[in-house]
Amino acid sequence: MRVRAQSTSVRPASVQPAFGRRASVLRAALAVATTVAVLSGCTATATNSAGAGENLTYAINGGTLSGGKMDIHSSAFQATALVMRNSFDSLVYQKPDGSFVPWLAESWEVSEDGLQYTFTLREDVTFHDGEVFNAEAVKANFDHVVAPKTASADAASLIGYAETGGFYVGTEVIDEYTVRVDFRQPYAPFLQAVSTAKLGFYSPATLRDNAEQLPAGGPDISVGTGPYVLSAYTPDQSITFTANEDYAWAPEGSSNDGAPFITTIEFRILPESAVRTGALTSGEAQIASDITANTVGQIGDEFEVENFTMPGLPYTLFLNEENTAAPTSVFADQNVRQAFALGINIGPAVESIYQGQAERAWSILSPATPNSYDQSLEGKWDYDPAAANALLDASGWTERDSEGYRVKDGVRLSARWLAYNPVSDANASIGDVVQSDLQQLGFEIVRDNLEIAQYYDEFNARAYDLSDWSFPSVDADVLRAHLHSGGYKNGSSTSNATVDRLLDDAIATSDPTEREALYQELQQWNAAHVAMVPITVPSAITAYSPDIENLSFDLYGQPLFYEASLSTD
Repeated sequence: MRVRAQSTSVRPASVQPAFGRRASVLRAALAVATTVAVLSGCTATATNSAGAGENLTYAINGGTLSGGKMDIHSSAFQATALVMRNSFDSLVYQKPDGSFVPWLAESWEVSEDGLQYTFTLREDVTFHDGEVFNAEAVKANFDHVVAPKTASADAASLIGYAETGGFYVGTEVIDEYTVRVDFRQPYAPFLQAVSTAKLGFYSPATLRDNAEQLPAGGPDISVGTGPYVLSAYTPDQSITFTANEDYAWAPEGSSNDGAPFITTIEFRILPESAVRTGALTSGEAQIASDITANTVGQIGDEFEVENFTMPGLPYTLFLNEENTAAPTSVFADQNVRQAFALGINIGPAVESIYQGQAERAWSILSPATPNSYDQSLEGKWDYDPAAANALLDASGWTERDSEGYRVKDGVRLSARWLAYNPVSDANASIGDVVQSDLQQLGFEIVRDNLEIAQYYDEFNARAYDLSDWSFPSVDADVLRAHLHSGGYKNGSSTSNATVDRLLDDAIATSDPTEREALYQELQQWNAAHVAMVPITVPSAITAYSPDIENLSFDLYGQPLFYEASLSTD
């Protein structure tokens, strides 16, 4: 194996925030992590004039995709972006150093007041169905993102839209290949947003004829401009992509400017990590993602393993201060929230469960999130059951029932933990620790794992005490969705004017130093208020055969296949 170690550079403060990433190659036999950069691609541009007849099988989790989560504009799941990136391109491409280069847009300009982004588009791009990509197509897609029928959450948030209080005004066609996006206030994260698959582009024809079928997805429905065409889909089993032989509009700097070298990619949907690992080691798949720490040891030395520290929101427990299903919300009391955080022995749990492949989180932003992380929080709060007990006593939870749980006014100290299936092995193990540690305080945790549709019914109604997730993002603006009073993922029901102001100010400035100060103030606020309890910094672990050459990864640790090929040795 040839690996070239690299360090990630940080761009000057006058440009968009840089992305700091740590990647490591894990040798399973030694169970150690070595810091490396992504396997380098060819330095010379290659053109593939015809398919190379190469077929690749990729084992993924994908357990949520069949629940109407195939639409890039309405799904908030990262699995959607992982799969559909193969068919959907973006206006710009974000490089590992955080800078942006042209993709479907040849160039762009930002007005001096930061209220308008004008994109000049390529004139040679076509959709898989032959439709022309132009300014009207961009407008049609952005209109689709914000349309009420789309019920978009993440994509709408990325574009800056909200039913009330949003700052996205609209998209205007200037001429056939020039389009302008208007905002009510400066919106610093917008270029990063339009570099994501979630703001990618459907054929106008499929938007017109198949809009209601986009969440289900499938051939002739999920029609984009990307290097691969979605050619077959069996829900809960597999998704097949076939090379787009007309593709000739890769991002600037790509080592391939023609059709992909790998002819067919079959995504095998295998929700259990051990099964994905088994598919890889048995030769049924050449690559597998979402490898968990407890299955890394099953992978032999003949495979490469990449471990990317994820940027964005760590794996976090959300303490809902306004449970709509309960007469009173147990987490409305700050003492109870603080006791909850102090009563969990997080460090040893993370070390044991993740076996060194992930770190304990100290803040509501990952250390890999550029120009935002507050390192001063590290080590500032740790396991302290004595302090936790004192806080609960001070709030009047002094009596005990026959099972040893605390009681006040005849009501047990209890919190319902809402989650959706399938729950990963690591998350289930974290749940065991939380439940056990808090039981010692006399605090009952009731775990309720639901099917995804029922989960979202209750989540959207905020009818729970506690929930959990992580959310990858290379911009700290991810906190707006999770803490702003209008945030669609505000799982703690936070409504705080100071928090809203800090979040609004952070997106209104493009100065990385100013943004960093604002996001650090938000992290300090949460450390005191305890709306969220960060547990661990997620890592994206992908294992693959060395037969895959020139494999690259995006900023979220997801493999990109456009420049890759399969060895014929």
